[in-house]
Amino acid sequence: MLQEFKKFALRGNVVDLAIGVIIGAAFGKIVGSLVDDVIMPVIGRIFGGLDFTNYFIGLTPTASQATTYEAAKKAGATLGYGTFITVSVNFIIIAFVLFLLIRGMNRIIREEERAAPPPAPPRRSRSCWPRSAIF
Repeated sequence: MLQEFKKFALRGNVVDLAIGVIIGAAFGKIVGSLVDDVIMPVIGRIFGGLDFTNYFIGLTPTASQATTYEAAKKAGATLGYGTFITVSVNFIIIAFVLFLLIRGMNRIIREEERAAPPPAPPRRSRSCWPRSAIF
């Protein structure tokens, strides 16, 4: 049973998947930092210094009087629509970056396919029998 598990765990597809997940998590952190630390402050500045994360609606009287979203969450039920806006903008930016990445990869693959020499035509077999005799 141990040998069977070892064979399964070290199969190429499993290792490739594990590497993909690890690289994907690292890429997600990079893009998350880009969005949170570079792009969102610029968007906030364009819209007058807004911080979308502190936009909320308090559903209880004490939550309505809070000044930050974190304080409002501790005080009671709240609708944090600012966080939703931030996450939505993050998703759009990440989706666009991935689109550009895949688009570039597809362009490289197409250029390699164009550069590849065409396959040689199949050779005709020389049969001593006439075609009409086969059918």
